[in-house]
Amino acid sequence: MTRAEDAVRTIRDLRAQVAVWRDAGERVALVPTMGAIHAGHLSLLAEAKAKADRVVTSLFVNSLQFGPREDFQAYPRDEAEDAAALAAGGSDLLYAPESSEMYPPGFSTKVRVGDLTEDLCGAARPNHFDGVATVVAKLLLQCAPDITIFGEKDYQQLLVIKRLVRDLDIPVEIAGGAIVREDDGLALSSRNAYLSPAERKIAPVLYQTICNVAADLEQGRGADDASAAARFKLEAAGFRVDYVAVRNPDTLEALHGPVKDARVLAAVHLGKTRLIDNLPVPSQAR
Repeated sequence: MTRAEDAVRTIRDLRAQVAVWRDAGERVALVPTMGAIHAGHLSLLAEAKAKADRVVTSLFVNSLQFGPREDFQAYPRDEAEDAAALAAGGSDLLYAPESSEMYPPGFSTKVRVGDLTEDLCGAARPNHFDGVATVVAKLLLQCAPDITIFGEKDYQQLLVIKRLVRDLDIPVEIAGGAIVREDDGLALSSRNAYLSPAERKIAPVLYQTICNVAADLEQGRGADDASAAARFKLEAAGFRVDYVAVRNPDTLEALHGPVKDARVLAAVHLGKTRLIDNLPVPSQAR
C-alpha cells in the first residue's frame, strides 16, 4: 500500500524494490507526478496498471521546470493526501525523493531536446522543457521502468519525452494517457485550483474554442484563419492568449491552409492562472 510514511526517498531504495519485481519476472510501469493528485493522474495510474504488473508513482515538484516568475513556491504540496489518493488508485510504490537526492550538491548537467522545445510553450516558458527533459531522464534512469505514462494534456511535453527517449536510446516505452475533463469540458489540472469562481465559469470557453477550430478544419477552413478566429474569441472572453496553433501531430511543424490530420493546441492566461489544452483533428470530442 502506498502511504507517505512508506515512500522510498532514495535512488538506492527505489532500485532495490524494482529489482525484486524484475527478479520475479514482473513488468514495471512508472507514472511521474508533481503531486496535487486529481482524477487525471489517477487515469494514468489505471492505464499503467493495465499495462504492467507493478506501478511506481513518483512525487517530485521539479524546480528546474519553473521560471523565475512562476509558481514553484506556491505549487500545492500535500504528500500525505497525495499518497492516500495514489494508494486508493492502486500504486505499488511511491518514490518521493528530496531535492538533494535528485539534484545533489555540484549537480550541473542539463538535458535539452532541440527543435520541439523552441516554440509554443517553449517560447512562452524559456528553459521549461530543459527542466522537464532533465528530471524525466533522471527518473527513467533511476527507476528503469518498462513503460511510462504521460498525459496528453501536456501534448508538447509528451512529444519532447518521446524524442528524448528515442535520441538517447533509453529502453522504455512512452505512452500517452487521454485527457480527463470536467463535465463542462475543462481539462483537469492542478492549477485549476488557482481559478476564482468567476474565472472558473469562463475557463470552459478554452475547450469550446479549440473544439470549434477542430470542427472548422474538418469542414475545410484554413488553419491560419481558424486559429485567428479562435484567438479573437478567447480574447473577447477575457483570456490573455499565448498561442492558438494548428500543428503536425508528430513534429509540431506549423500547418497552413486546409488540413486533414493535425493537432490544435492552445495556451492562455485567465487571471493569474495559465491553462493549456489540445485536441486532435479529426476530433471525436463533440
